[in-house]
Amino acid sequence: MVKNWGSVLKKVTIITGHYGSGKTNISVNLALEIAKNGKRVTVVDLDIVNPYFRTADFGDLFSDFNINLITPMYANSNLDIPAISFDIERLTLDKGYLIIDVGGDDSGSTALGRYKAIFDRLAESDDIDMLYVINKYRLLTSKPDDAVSLMREIEYTARFKHTGIINNSNLGEETDLQTVMDSLDYADEVSKQTGLPIVFTSSPCEFECERTNIKPIKRYVRNIWENR
Repeated sequence: MVKNWGSVLKKVTIITGHYGSGKTNISVNLALEIAKNGKRVTVVDLDIVNPYFRTADFGDLFSDFNINLITPMYANSNLDIPAISFDIERLTLDKGYLIIDVGGDDSGSTALGRYKAIFDRLAESDDIDMLYVINKYRLLTSKPDDAVSLMREIEYTARFKHTGIINNSNLGEETDLQTVMDSLDYADEVSKQTGLPIVFTSSPCEFECERTNIKPIKRYVRNIWENR
């Protein structure tokens, strides 16, 4: 079982994926794990497309664990304007770790393109990962070919290549251990087609599994009709 994310984390981790893949929930879990291990972490909410499921919604939770949260201008207001008001280059130079939660699909990843030179420098020193979150149970990525096609579209607009895959296949509250296990072949095929490693497969915290690449995570992000 994957237990200590902090032991393999690079300086900067970019999280991308399809709408509803669970990338924001992954970002929240990873940030909290790093902070609980006594390490400094900053989360950048780069989702300037979708007004729902943003890391900007977790300001109070992050504050409890001294996690620095950087959000777009007008986040959590009634204005949904794609305005970025922070300095990514400076943030990459700060002490600690940086997690960047990117908006869904290629439209959300467009904002990454402006930082290509910065990311290329980090790649030269092996200080950056861009991880693609997949979910077998989302309509537009239910087939490995579709998931790979979307990944390539994200890379094209982001002007940067992914380095790994996170299998976050789930059915929300209906997820059970079988749900997770049934997604493993799907994830392996995405990995085979892309040549990228499966960094981990996520599973709700209460599930135990013998596979070493299963990582328990908690569900923080919920649908807008559910109470948090």
